[in-house]
Amino acid sequence: MTDAELAAQLAADAGRILLDVRASGQFEGKALGKEGDRAANAFLCEALRRLRPDDGLLSEEEKDNPERLAKSRVWIIDPVDGTREYGEERSDWAVHVGLAIDGEAAIGAVALPGLDGGIVLRSDAPQTLPEPADRPRLVVSRTRPAREAVAVAEAIGGELVEMGSAGAKAMAVVRGEAEIYLHSGGQYEWDNCAPVAVALAYGLHCSRIDGSPLVYNNADTYLPDLLICRPEWARPVLEEVHKLG
Repeated sequence: MTDAELAAQLAADAGRILLDVRASGQFEGKALGKEGDRAANAFLCEALRRLRPDDGLLSEEEKDNPERLAKSRVWIIDPVDGTREYGEERSDWAVHVGLAIDGEAAIGAVALPGLDGGIVLRSDAPQTLPEPADRPRLVVSRTRPAREAVAVAEAIGGELVEMGSAGAKAMAVVRGEAEIYLHSGGQYEWDNCAPVAVALAYGLHCSRIDGSPLVYNNADTYLPDLLICRPEWARPVLEEVHKLG
């Protein structure tokens, strides 16, 4: 399999594992999220170490191995992006399998297993973006919308759409359910590497909220802010964020 095919296959398989864990009825709430994380992480890490033994690996659920810093190819995964939503048996959670090459989000697959039938969006199979809405929609956190996103929405006449995980929000832009995902509340590399790879393949703008590039496989994996949007909205959004100081 190519790297992209592998990413998509692993994301889909991990999604099915997570659905099976949830359907077992043995866990609920936080315990369900914890068990889902454990099972999906064990599957993904074992598969990647076996199938791509020379590559680095960074997972939210694994102790970081600094040896990855010397490698040009590093898999960056989030076994359950949106553990809270998964534990609450919502649909807005995701599985991220991304590959950073020389610090760039090069290849990725994002599974959305909670949707009817489950789907996997992948960097090697981009589709034409749906037509945008007349009024821009900005996806934001259900519990703590970013201050910048709220201010930008007011400035450009946008509409806020609440949603769960980072992957679900990023894929909402890819799927034409929103035009802008602006986040400034803090993330880590595994929260957005795979979604950014997919979004870039679809022709979307991806950057930090100051317009600088997103860089992966750093010693410090904290990546505090992110903008994924349709290209026509990149400049207006970045200008409004700059005004906020």
